Amino acid sequence: MPALAAATAILLVLVSTSPAAAQTGFTATEKAYFELHLDRSAYSPGETARLAAVVHVEAGWHIQSHQPTYDYLIPTELTLDLPQGWQLGEVRYPPDLMWHAGFADEELAVYEGTVSILATIGVPPDAPLGTEVDLVATLVYQACDDRVCLRPTEGQSVARLVVAEGGEALAHEAFEQTGGAGPAVARPGRSLFVVLGLALLGGLILNAMPCVLPVLSLKVFGLVKKTGQSRRQVTLGALATATGILVSFWALALAAIAARSAGEAVGWGIQFQNPGFVAFLAVVVVFFSLNLWGLFEIPLPAALGGVGGRHEGLLGHFTTGLFATLMATPCSAPFLGSAVGFALSQPAGATALVFTFVGLGMAAPYLLLAAAPGVARMLPRPGPWMEVLKVVMGFLLAGAAVWLLYVLSAQIAAHRLAFFEGALLLLALFAWIKSRASRAGRSRLPGVVGMAAAAVLAIGLAATSDPAAARAEGEGRIAWQRFDEPEALRLAEAGRLVFVDVTADWCATCKINERAVLESAAVLDAFARHEVVPMQADWTSRDDVIAEYLARHGRYAIPFYVLYRPGKPPHVFGELLTRGTVLSVLEESIPAKGIQTAEDR
Repeated sequence: MPALAAATAILLVLVSTSPAAAQTGFTATEKAYFELHLDRSAYSPGETARLAAVVHVEAGWHIQSHQPTYDYLIPTELTLDLPQGWQLGEVRYPPDLMWHAGFADEELAVYEGTVSILATIGVPPDAPLGTEVDLVATLVYQACDDRVCLRPTEGQSVARLVVAEGGEALAHEAFEQTGGAGPAVARPGRSLFVVLGLALLGGLILNAMPCVLPVLSLKVFGLVKKTGQSRRQVTLGALATATGILVSFWALALAAIAARSAGEAVGWGIQFQNPGFVAFLAVVVVFFSLNLWGLFEIPLPAALGGVGGRHEGLLGHFTTGLFATLMATPCSAPFLGSAVGFALSQPAGATALVFTFVGLGMAAPYLLLAAAPGVARMLPRPGPWMEVLKVVMGFLLAGAAVWLLYVLSAQIAAHRLAFFEGALLLLALFAWIKSRASRAGRSRLPGVVGMAAAAVLAIGLAATSDPAAARAEGEGRIAWQRFDEPEALRLAEAGRLVFVDVTADWCATCKINERAVLESAAVLDAFARHEVVPMQADWTSRDDVIAEYLARHGRYAIPFYVLYRPGKPPHVFGELLTRGTVLSVLEESIPAKGIQTAEDR
């Protein structure tokens, strides 16, 4: 049952990020356009046509070179859709210039203003005279200003080529250019290998995040029960858990690739925006808690039990790996945001590779245990105390269910949440009825049917709710304003500090930062003294405006914090805040006295 539940939850991840589950995708703002020009009015069969794509970049913006500085930046690339038999010759890109962006340590190779990309096209010798061919060109580029890089954008333009004798030369300054991009050169930057290292480290840190700790308690309990067993048994159990983690990360990568191919917004933990998924996960957690409390047992076939008996076999370990990953997705560990942001902007192969390394990082403790199973012998010997530990760990999982209810409270109406909680109570009641029937030798069917019906009722209440009918947010210690990017920029230009918090109720790391740092006395006092304007963007439910805002900053996961400040570029904080960091950045961002602001002018 738990294996089936966790496997189904993986499928829900796919559904929650699929095109059917989303309303609309989002596209980046266009910051460049291009025109096509031919060098002659007509071409004879067998001649070579010269084509110029003249690219106009908006003032204040740059587009990445055909050979960008960093591996993860998107190169400017021109492609042509030609009829069968027509040949595309050489494509020459203009020389790039080195530009220092405010968000990068190294200079970026870019194009700015108006530049031309030149190409040659071979007209087939057997092309009939009088033929008119529409040459469709596609330009893919990534635009950056001094603060951020936008998501890749694609534009198209068309030029009509005429096959005829006696074509006249068309004078255009683009064809006077003789320069072009030379051979590719190695430039410093963050390579795929560096990102894979960050992914591995971020995945390892996920094991210590509060989302995963309740699940790890299950695994510790299982290891204690296996104290004294053979090396082979411990090794197989650890490998099964690691396999479950990797399989779930591959499923997440597949979902992200599929959703991105369909033009949908994707991000780490985005499935927690689906109330049906959150409700399903809450039901699964309650099932696990009831099982640990001894209200019912879940027998497995002997063929699957293999290691450690019927109830703690390979399938059970594999399920633990699946479940651990599902519980980890609302947490964003240090280094994880950068790695996932890189992965979601790359081709499918790189995306899958980065997700694999995150999974390897999270599975590292179990892989270590598989390599050195003697470590399990350091744990206490089994005994009566394990029954007490089993109940305690059931309460830890129940605590995870309470947290999921808190997430759900911001996604569905209050009355539906009350009925959902009532359905969970029914689930527990029928589990108790089933347990009593088993001990008395009576039929367990009423209890099983009742548990299944209560689970379906609970999930249905959340899945069919209107996302707009959410409960009002509780009052916090900070008087947050609703996030408005143009207003934040205007206030910063006028001399004010604006602190932006992109958060969600399903983001456990966000809540820890808010309680431990942002709502601390020192930070609250600093906000008041410096008259900081606090703005909060709530990503609990789907919001493409917020998703695009994150993407423009190269982020696909939260928490995300930005301080807009006068006369300086915005400061982007890391995923884990500290009071010292926030206070020091605030102090160095205070506008100097005597500086004339926009309001003064």
